[in-house]
Amino acid sequence: MTIITLDTPSAKPLLDWYDRHHRDLPWRVSPGMAARGIKPDPYHVWLSEVMLQQTTVQAVKPYFEKFLQRWPEVTDLAAAENDAVMAAWAGLGYYARARNLKKCAEAVAKEHGGAFPDTEEGLKSLPGIGDYTAAAVAAIAFNRQAAVMDGNVERVISRLYAIETPLPAAKPAMKEKVALLTPAARPGDFAQAMMDLGATICTPKRPACSLCPFRGACEALKLSDPELFPVKAAKKEKPVRYGAAFVAVTGDGEILLRRRIDSGLLGGMTEVPTTAWTARIDGETSAAAAPFEAAWQACGTVTHVFTHFELRLSIWRAAIATKIGADGWWEPVTNLEAQALPTVMKKAIAAAIPLAFKTSKG
Repeated sequence: MTIITLDTPSAKPLLDWYDRHHRDLPWRVSPGMAARGIKPDPYHVWLSEVMLQQTTVQAVKPYFEKFLQRWPEVTDLAAAENDAVMAAWAGLGYYARARNLKKCAEAVAKEHGGAFPDTEEGLKSLPGIGDYTAAAVAAIAFNRQAAVMDGNVERVISRLYAIETPLPAAKPAMKEKVALLTPAARPGDFAQAMMDLGATICTPKRPACSLCPFRGACEALKLSDPELFPVKAAKKEKPVRYGAAFVAVTGDGEILLRRRIDSGLLGGMTEVPTTAWTARIDGETSAAAAPFEAAWQACGTVTHVFTHFELRLSIWRAAIATKIGADGWWEPVTNLEAQALPTVMKKAIAAAIPLAFKTSKG
C-alpha cells in the first residue's frame, strides 16, 4: 500500500483505498459505475446530504429511498404538498431542514429549470444550502475542486495534523488543510473517500490505524493516542425544560391533533396540544393548562433531548364521549403513522396510548 507523507501531500493513496473499500450507498456513484460513464445525479447528492446532516447513514437510507419513490425528480418534490413532505420527513429531526428542502426544490424548479447550479456560489444562492452542502454537492455531483468537511473529515484532519485547537475554533484551520489536500482530479471521490475513512477506519474509538492509507503521515499516531483528537471544548450542561402534552381520545378512536406554527422549533409539524414550552422557558405542567375541561388522567412523563436542551413533558390523557370543538382536528389513531408527527410527539402519544404506533422509531 502506498502511504501519504505530509512533505509530499497526495490524494492518490486515499483514492486507491477508496477504489477498493468504498461504501455502497443508494445515492452514490461508485468508482466502478463512474468508469462506465455513469454520473452522479445532483438531486440524489443534494437530497442525501441534507438528510445526512446530524443523522446516521443507516437512518437515512429508508428515508432517501422513500423520497425517491414518491418524488423521483426535484421538480416532483417542488410540486408536492408541504404537509406531505413534512410527514415523509417525520422522524429525521431538525425539521427546518425539511422546510428548506421544499423551498430549495421549488427554487431549482422555478428559477433554474429543474437543474441545480454547478458551482459552490450558485448552490449557496439556493434556500437552505450553506457552505458544507454547497461544497459537497459541487464536488460530488459536479466534480468541482471544493473542500468538503463534515464530522468524519474533521476527525481525519485533526489526527493527520495533530490539531490541538479545540473545536469549533479549529474548523477554519481544518478546512484550509482539506483544501490543500483536495485534488483537481476526482475531488468528488476524494470527498467521499475522506468521509468513508472517518466512518470506517478513523473512527472516534479504537481507530484501525494499521489499515489507514494515511498512517505513515498521521501526526496524532506518531505523537500520542489518535483518540485524543479532535480536541473538543468542554460541553455545557444542557438546560432542562418542562411542559405538558394532552392526549384526548374519542370512543371511536380519534385523537385531537393540531399544527404548529411554521416558524421556530418543530415548525409546521403536527402535535397533540401542549403548553407553551420553548428552548428558553418552561410551560405549565398540570391538567389545569389543558385545552378544555375533561377528566384528565396522568400518564407519566416523557423525556426528549433536543440539540440545545432537554424537554420533560407531563402526559395527560382524557377519554372524550363526543368531539369537542377545539383548535385542531380529530384524526383516527390508526392513521397516526401518516401524520407529520415529530418523535417527541410520538413519545407523548405512546405514553397515553401504548399501542398507537405498531413500530417505534425512537
